[in-house]
Amino acid sequence: MSHSFFRFVAWGCALIGSGTFNTAGAREPDPPNIVVIMADDIGIECLGCYSSEVYETPHLDALAAGGMRFEYAHAQPICTPSRVQIMTGKYNNRNYIRFGLLDPEAVTFAHLLREAGYRTCVAGKWQLEGGFDGPAHFGFDRYALWQLTRIRRNIPSRYPNPGLEIDGRERNFKDGQYGPDLVTDYICDFMEANREGPFLVYYPMILPHWPFEATPDHPDWDPTRWRDATREPRGHRGPKYWDALVRYTDKMTGKVVAKLDELGIRENTLVIWTSDNGTDRAITSPFRGRDFRGGKGTTKDSGTHVGFIANWPGTIPAGVVSKSLVDLTDVLPTLTDVAGVDVPADLHVDGVSLAPLFHGKTREKDHIYCWYHRNGVREKASQHVRTARYKLYDDGRFFDTHADPEEQTDLAAGAIPETLKPVYEHLHDALQRHLAITRSADEVQEAKRKRYERHWKGFPQEEAN
Repeated sequence: MSHSFFRFVAWGCALIGSGTFNTAGAREPDPPNIVVIMADDIGIECLGCYSSEVYETPHLDALAAGGMRFEYAHAQPICTPSRVQIMTGKYNNRNYIRFGLLDPEAVTFAHLLREAGYRTCVAGKWQLEGGFDGPAHFGFDRYALWQLTRIRRNIPSRYPNPGLEIDGRERNFKDGQYGPDLVTDYICDFMEANREGPFLVYYPMILPHWPFEATPDHPDWDPTRWRDATREPRGHRGPKYWDALVRYTDKMTGKVVAKLDELGIRENTLVIWTSDNGTDRAITSPFRGRDFRGGKGTTKDSGTHVGFIANWPGTIPAGVVSKSLVDLTDVLPTLTDVAGVDVPADLHVDGVSLAPLFHGKTREKDHIYCWYHRNGVREKASQHVRTARYKLYDDGRFFDTHADPEEQTDLAAGAIPETLKPVYEHLHDALQRHLAITRSADEVQEAKRKRYERHWKGFPQEEAN
């Protein structure tokens, strides 16, 4: 889809800006600012607002208490599939190429909002290639990113003394700076400079992904650590500093929200917080009566069940716990919905807007679908559909994820209980629809995977925008 088309959409959408009036002569509300925060590798068992037994997350708890917390939200099992899904609003069967890459032809929520007059910013972890021009090509005006131009074996530190890419320059910080602080401060500065709005901030957090290192708030913090490293060392993998990383994840979230309060724009800002997948498998935590091992990289609930919070004072009621099914495809249509931006029909977005729930209405989403293979190999992909409780895989396995979170007992191995036949048949029909879409996309997506099988060096300069 051409960028000239988006400029046409922007012209039509410009009337939603500040100071417009409806046909009755009443002033339309200004489009809200939007902040989307996606943490890196943290499941619900680590969040106080989801009844964590050991971790303290006061800022996230306050965000949930003041807004809407979704009990049944799911991401993809690892980072790149989730990053592709959240930015495009599509399931991976139609647009995933391989690990570490966003399809150069993809249309993102940043495209749609920027063309409607939003100033756009992305800061944090990129890991989607594209070079210095990549963020602009995908709709972002400003950026401060880790793993944009320096990828794979050349990746610098993300934590102490980090290497970042900021607005077209590689920057190495060697005076004891901490990567999460730098990108969070960048976001706060961007919001201050654009306080008149509307703005979009997308914050794919660096935290709390491995390597598990002491934070500046931990007694073991060493401001000289990795100062001389030419690329990111492997670091710790065990639980020693996990609690500290969880606390800092919460702290950085609180810092962004506090800046909105300071600027006096909190009530005109929608904040969404979620995660890209479950916790690293090196971490086991007591949770809801059992030892809960992180399931990152697996399609079990421990790998996909993530926190999801929406907070918008004065618009979203406080203290609501929603049992509506949510996945990351729902973010794009939610953002465009609250911004008053139409999504072109030919994008064929899979997500369903959450905005009706913000106003006490209902939305129709009766299942979640997952297509997953880390490296995009079509014939090896795992596919399943699910409700909040039941999950059906494309190989026929059928599980009760509440009673059997480890997926040990296949309910379809024998005769399916009569009480479960309606939900099984519903999921079976939904899965067949998704499988048909997958088959129709296989040839195109496999061709793209082969084309971009190796490192993609970025856009020609004239393609950046």
